[in-house]
Amino acid sequence: MAKGQRRRLKPVRLWKELPILFGVALLLALVIKTFFVQAYFIPSESMQHTIEPGDRVLVNKLTPWFGWTPQRGQIVVFKDPGGWLDPSEIKKDNAVVGGVKKVFSWVGLLPEGNEQDLIKRVVGVPGDVVQCKGVGQPVTVNGIPLDEHSYLFRGPDGQLDDPSQTPFGPITVKPHTVFVLGDHRSDSGDSRVHLQETSQGLVPYSDMQGHAFVRIWPLTRISGLGTPSTFSLKNSAQAVQGAAGVPTLLWGFTLAVPLRARQMRRRRRGGAVLPDPAGVTNRLRGRLGTERPLG
Repeated sequence: MAKGQRRRLKPVRLWKELPILFGVALLLALVIKTFFVQAYFIPSESMQHTIEPGDRVLVNKLTPWFGWTPQRGQIVVFKDPGGWLDPSEIKKDNAVVGGVKKVFSWVGLLPEGNEQDLIKRVVGVPGDVVQCKGVGQPVTVNGIPLDEHSYLFRGPDGQLDDPSQTPFGPITVKPHTVFVLGDHRSDSGDSRVHLQETSQGLVPYSDMQGHAFVRIWPLTRISGLGTPSTFSLKNSAQAVQGAAGVPTLLWGFTLAVPLRARQMRRRRRGGAVLPDPAGVTNRLRGRLGTERPLG
């Protein structure tokens, strides 16, 4: 080819390009589904009316890779800790339909409908003491009653579900576990139901899939799944407990910065010598070439 002559680009045939595009799309879908977010189909009524049967939610799966720990008020998806699900109630498709759904869910083309997973709201985190004294009484966390009117299930007559139909606790949440409850308390097999088991109804961090942060279907119900305000810190004791969880290095920087600034101010006041104004003026004039500096 002569110097300066350009080679003409040949058009790529679509049938050759499609497999490559499909492969890249599949790889990206798998990466996103595995490490970032995943859609889940909700079949049960345990989280009504926050999440209705048939709703789809997005679950943040990225945070567990960066040391995320469940927080009070968050809605979390987790694997069955063991015996929470009744095998007889698990719906099974025929081999063909089940296989297609499994493949499509695996690549992220269908929301995960794995009925071996559960979705609940975190009420207690490690160190919390959770209790309810029975019908008509609120659930308390560290002795502080929760105001759950904004998310507890309401029946057709407008009657609000009791925070718990039976008394439970006090139970202290163990390290690396959480205490969970459904928003539809009268129809939720949550931590209360499993208090007599070895796990005491607590869900370990290792079973966590991530936390649900937005409802994406149906379109008329798209909204975020935030944390109710009742789960915020309420008194000085809780504030101290929360502060204790801040990384030590961050506290070190927080204390070191003002101490260092104070030390620098003292040095400036005590040891600094102000320059002679005449000397500064002479040097400046010399640099400008207007006058030679005095010796």
